[in-house]
Amino acid sequence: MHNINENSKQSSTWEAFILIFLILFAFWYLLSTYVDTFHLGSGFICSVIVAYMSRNLMFVGAHGNRLTQTARFIVYIPWLLYQIVIANIDVAKRILSPDMPIDPRVVTFKSSLKSDLAKTTLANSITLTPGTVTIDIKDDVFYIHAISESSANDLLEGTMQRKVAHVFMED
Repeated sequence: MHNINENSKQSSTWEAFILIFLILFAFWYLLSTYVDTFHLGSGFICSVIVAYMSRNLMFVGAHGNRLTQTARFIVYIPWLLYQIVIANIDVAKRILSPDMPIDPRVVTFKSSLKSDLAKTTLANSITLTPGTVTIDIKDDVFYIHAISESSANDLLEGTMQRKVAHVFMED
């Protein structure tokens, strides 16, 4: 006979599978240029396989409602893309203009993020933003290489960390 914890674990695993499948299939559909039976079927099958294989990798130990986290993450993506565009423009200006300083530095900050997924999301977000690269994370301390003092200060301000904390309900 199953106890309540085993049933909730199984339910949680299926919820993660369905959520991952929906995200993967929607993303596949957005990128696909073909919308015929063969391609839709291939995308469906591939999304099912990948979702099944990764159902225990994402959302493990997630605090709170997964649907809320997913919605918050979807809202986070355009903000991150905007930051990437701004940083691209800044780096291009620094390269093309001799007046703008390139003053590389390594900065550290202690993160208040708790989950490994939140820390990984923050590290990847920093690295995706031109002019900054996550070098290492030891315990809760992030080591970041920044191309300039202004990009380092923007990072140390903590906006990105707060946004990631909000996504994973750690705020």
